[in-house]
Amino acid sequence: MQSFVATSTAASAAEAGKEVAAKVAAGIDGAKVAMAYGSCDYDSEELLGAIAAELPGVPVLGNTSFTGIITPEGFIGGDTPFVGILALGGDDVVVGTAGAPAGSDHCARCIGKNLAKAAMEAAGKDCPPNYWYMAASPAEEEYYIKGVTDVIGRVPFFGGSAADNEIAGKWWLYNGTEAFQDGCVVAFFYTDTPFVNKFTGAYAETDKFGVVTKMDGDRNIVEICGKPALDVYADWRGMSTDQLMGGDLLVESIVAPLGVKDRLGDLVAIRHPMNGNDDHSIAVGAKVAEKTAVICMEGDVDCLVGSVAKTAGELKEKAEKDGFGKPAAYFFVHCGGRRAAIADRIDEVADAFIAEADGVPFLAEFTFGEYGFEQDGCNSIGGLMLSFTALG
Repeated sequence: MQSFVATSTAASAAEAGKEVAAKVAAGIDGAKVAMAYGSCDYDSEELLGAIAAELPGVPVLGNTSFTGIITPEGFIGGDTPFVGILALGGDDVVVGTAGAPAGSDHCARCIGKNLAKAAMEAAGKDCPPNYWYMAASPAEEEYYIKGVTDVIGRVPFFGGSAADNEIAGKWWLYNGTEAFQDGCVVAFFYTDTPFVNKFTGAYAETDKFGVVTKMDGDRNIVEICGKPALDVYADWRGMSTDQLMGGDLLVESIVAPLGVKDRLGDLVAIRHPMNGNDDHSIAVGAKVAEKTAVICMEGDVDCLVGSVAKTAGELKEKAEKDGFGKPAAYFFVHCGGRRAAIADRIDEVADAFIAEADGVPFLAEFTFGEYGFEQDGCNSIGGLMLSFTALG
């Protein structure tokens, strides 16, 4: 596999798309896919149209990223609009992509099934891929995954949810020259080259935990151990519920989210408390099931900054155990909430990515949901997590 990373911070979407795609065209022969991550400040369809004009026949997919991206050039974004592309190619890889917006009356699982079939067809294949990528709007990710899995079975995956700068639903998904705010895009990779993913929250467990005894839908915890969920969480934190109402909970919980262990104990999937509701229930960013134990996790900003080097090191260890040589590329999915808490220390994070990549092309995006897997487990989603991938 071959890779190339390019960026642009041109003022207009058309200029940025033309510039970044021209760099890709000059930097890699025969790109099989262009994974693109851009600014909400750009007109997304204008951006994609300009990219497509410079990269005819190359499938483009991706999404908007929270406040910026990181590449070997460092952190790119902030008050400046941006776009970055990780292009992948080579004779040893075939990529099939597909995407679809979600209509007002839709079935996310059905969309996932249709996307899986379309991605196989686009690749000219009738069998499951070696691994796959997904980006979706932050709402029904679990069900898109279920739909894809219905078709191809348990195949390792990676990716993240689209994000905006205001947590206001202004994100966009990219699919060719089309952009939409609600839906899903996938890429199926057929290749003998290796793939390794490290998926973690990189938080520490505490001894504060309880069983979810009542849910309202998939993402609203009503009770923990028979008590209002917000009351229990406030007690765990030594805070008053008044400090955790509404969006205040989202900010306060970045350093102390909830964790849910998988059935083998190999993965603690993080559930980010998003909103403290008037009835003292807690809205979370991913699915939780009744009779599941939730753990109060802990960390601090130093932990969030340091987790990049730590997790990248763990990814390398996994790769070495699999007999992995030097990667062709890294793709780093970093939670946008963590990035918000890191704030003006983002250059420390960029320096860590650059050091750990050690000359290998990479791109890091900031998402509102992270996707990954652990061996012998299921493909999972979480919030406030890191999904770091090495492509061989």
